Amino acid sequence: MKTVWISALSKNEPRVAAVSQVLKGYGLEPKGHFWIDDNEKMAWRAAFDSLLEARADVWLVLADSDAATKPSVRYALSLMAAALREARGYGFPIVVLWNDASAADLPPAFLPATMLLEQEASWPAKIVAKANMPAKGAAPDYRFSVAGDERLGQWFELGPRANSGSGIGTWHGVVFGVAGEGAEINFQAVGPQGGLPEKTVLEFAQEGMKLQAGGLEFTAWAVRNEVSATDSYYARVAGSPQAVLFLPYSEDGEAEATVLRLS
Repeated sequence: MKTVWISALSKNEPRVAAVSQVLKGYGLEPKGHFWIDDNEKMAWRAAFDSLLEARADVWLVLADSDAATKPSVRYALSLMAAALREARGYGFPIVVLWNDASAADLPPAFLPATMLLEQEASWPAKIVAKANMPAKGAAPDYRFSVAGDERLGQWFELGPRANSGSGIGTWHGVVFGVAGEGAEINFQAVGPQGGLPEKTVLEFAQEGMKLQAGGLEFTAWAVRNEVSATDSYYARVAGSPQAVLFLPYSEDGEAEATVLRLS
């Protein structure tokens, strides 16, 4: 039986019960949680870990206008989506079920996702199809995820992807920046992919650079360490950045920056 992990953004128990009952009628097993809006404690990580433990086949977000317009909720959804795609593949199906067509909007970093309306009779069949189809999705040339917990703090992890379409397998340094009130980088490291390094040696580390992109001002840090497809750059970030920017370090300034809007 295929499993659907439900994240209900509002504590609307009748809605969750009704959606779960419909999914059961279509042969799906619903599991899930009510969303906890607490980014200081990285509350979204508990839902992410539970989704992986349940070996869910679809992530279904029950969205509504009140919850989905909160910057804190939008930010955490973006982080969970990023971590999920790195853990389960970029084509892992993410579905958002709205109860209001006018509110169907989520941050670019959360997308791509399938947007459905409860008022449409076909929504259960479309979720069944997502659960049973092979996951397909072209991954970008970079890896981008989020690690850490309430004790360790919030760490962004990034690096080049192996066998990327660009053919670039190594970054000769990294520039990483954050934008948004209260967001700041307070530590950086380089180490093996998939886990925070116990120790790190940074080459030509820089802090406090100011960059402009997409109408936003970013405060960036940088290192000159080589980062291959099996390595990662890690940045510990306080607060909830509106957007992040990153690019391979380039002496001539020709490297193209990636900007991800998170809320």
